[in-house]
Amino acid sequence: MRASKSRPTTRSTANAHAKPATRRNALPARLSPGMACDTAFRIIARRHLDAVIAQHDGTCRGDPDALHQIRIALTHLRTAIRFFSPMVDDALRPDVWAELKWLNGQLGMVRDLDVAIERIVAESGTELAVVAELQRWDEKRAESHRLLARALQSARYRRLVEQTSTWIETGPWSTRRSKDAIRLRRRTLADHATERLTEWETTLLKKARKLKKLDVEKRHKLRLLNKRMTYSVESLADLFADGAAKQKSILKQLRKAQRSLGQLNDDARGQALAASLNGAGLEASNRFLDRKREKKLLRKASEAYRKLDKTKPFGSSDLAPSSEPEA
Repeated sequence: MRASKSRPTTRSTANAHAKPATRRNALPARLSPGMACDTAFRIIARRHLDAVIAQHDGTCRGDPDALHQIRIALTHLRTAIRFFSPMVDDALRPDVWAELKWLNGQLGMVRDLDVAIERIVAESGTELAVVAELQRWDEKRAESHRLLARALQSARYRRLVEQTSTWIETGPWSTRRSKDAIRLRRRTLADHATERLTEWETTLLKKARKLKKLDVEKRHKLRLLNKRMTYSVESLADLFADGAAKQKSILKQLRKAQRSLGQLNDDARGQALAASLNGAGLEASNRFLDRKREKKLLRKASEAYRKLDKTKPFGSSDLAPSSEPEA
């Protein structure tokens, strides 16, 4: 990918490493259907926060794959917080959420530029006019990455990791003594997952039926719902038997729809970015306008949703028994 050639030099991150809070209790390695929701949330959230931390240095160096992986891990973490709401909805959650949203915004700008540059290169080759145009894009990408590297090496990022980790382990949500709070923490993962996945799938399919009539903003919201559902099923992989047909079938259609909606969103973001670059405005933004491509992608997404609609919702019977001890 062309954008990977523009890698700014950054200072050593040795003193910028953020460490998660001390973890008081060892948790089971895998999720199980009878596991309590508070334990399940910690397992899932730890996994994804650890994945964010693992990709920190590579992202600072400008590695496109590390950037991609850290964004996926962060989205998984944010999805887990949504998935286990209202159990984790305490006084600190808004602060944790706001900081995770800030980090997502920092990562998103560089990724959008990477995708847009790759699209221009793929479609235009080495035309002289395009080479000149790309220089402006590369400069913007390099500037955005410098800002990202600075953010990832900042005290704010270190506080984010420490605050989020502490909240996962010992946040107010974990010690509230009301009957409802205790019930939510003790509820089995199987019961909660079945209810939440059914709820989200119903909402997703209802909105997807109007896909071809949605404007760019509403289509973007549908894509986020699709991603939320996809990432939740992926995070719960431990609960499904190896080769579970229903899980594979549902994920297949969700990912098909996600690819199409993602490409449509990339086009919209590329057009907006092009219009914002001085001197590259209208001509560059037109590179991302392709009605034929848009119709094709909408058709693919609609087909995936039709197939998903024919699949029976998840039920507790779809969850495999586990040999792991319940917690």
